[in-house]
Amino acid sequence: MSVITPRRARTRYTGIALSKTTGMVFVLPALILFAIFILYPLLTALSYSFFDWTGILRGDFSGFDNYVTLFTTLPYSEQLPNAFMHNVVLFIGAMLFQNTIGLGLATLLHRVRRFKRFFQTMYTLPYLVSPLVVGYLWSLMLSPLFGPVNSILRGIGLGDLAQPWLGNPQTAIWVVVFVTAWQWVGFPVLLYGAALGGIPEEIDEAASLDGASSWQRFRDITFPMLIPAIGTVSVLTFIGAMEAFAIPYALGGSQGSPARATDVLSLMFYRTAFESGSTNAIGTSSAIATLLFLFIFGVSILITWLLSRAERRLY
Repeated sequence: MSVITPRRARTRYTGIALSKTTGMVFVLPALILFAIFILYPLLTALSYSFFDWTGILRGDFSGFDNYVTLFTTLPYSEQLPNAFMHNVVLFIGAMLFQNTIGLGLATLLHRVRRFKRFFQTMYTLPYLVSPLVVGYLWSLMLSPLFGPVNSILRGIGLGDLAQPWLGNPQTAIWVVVFVTAWQWVGFPVLLYGAALGGIPEEIDEAASLDGASSWQRFRDITFPMLIPAIGTVSVLTFIGAMEAFAIPYALGGSQGSPARATDVLSLMFYRTAFESGSTNAIGTSSAIATLLFLFIFGVSILITWLLSRAERRLY
């Protein structure tokens, strides 16, 4: 039995202290960047939302007047709920698409060994391209004049389905949903693929020997073990949908055309801050940004808590 002498204890304590110091050295640059580019702008926007502004000159403290303006004064009182509902539709659509198609593709690729890396790369490529570029490319492909989508529909005898996809208010928001989900589906494919690869094959083989069908093995074994990955995809999809800007801007412009059918909260913030011409643009836009952050932060925490609770119940 070894005895821990005072000298050995001091050496161990010194080693722990040095490891903590070394860790802080590596973490410090990230903390500095986070404080400069995220924390400081966030706190600044919060403070700006409580003041009246004349251009770039800060006026008197106004309390919650800028927030009240958003809910009681036109055009904000009309645009805010409309843009918020489009963000919700974008989240639900992207969530359904990514969690179903993404999980299905990941399951197929997990079982297929041949050309696995090739297909993973193909599904991931759109995820690596700028969302603004993706939006502009799809706007060209969906053009009613020279877009290949309508040309293909007419060529295969489905000309009745050809239409101005981005010019029709009934279909424009669904185009935004589709393009967003199409670009980001590669992320859940990779994440679910990694999660599936971490499930021991012996468990699935034992269940198969006990007579469990493929669906029973997926429902009772695979799916519960994918809950952490599903939680990660859900939270990141929610954050991405609520702060979406590039694709809606590329497809519908800053006005959310046509007829605000593609308007989202980030576009409303952009218009209020840079295009409205209001003397109090800084105060009102800061209030929009603060509300958006608080909503995203609160719901993300709630989703994480619910999924963690569900994970604990399953295990």
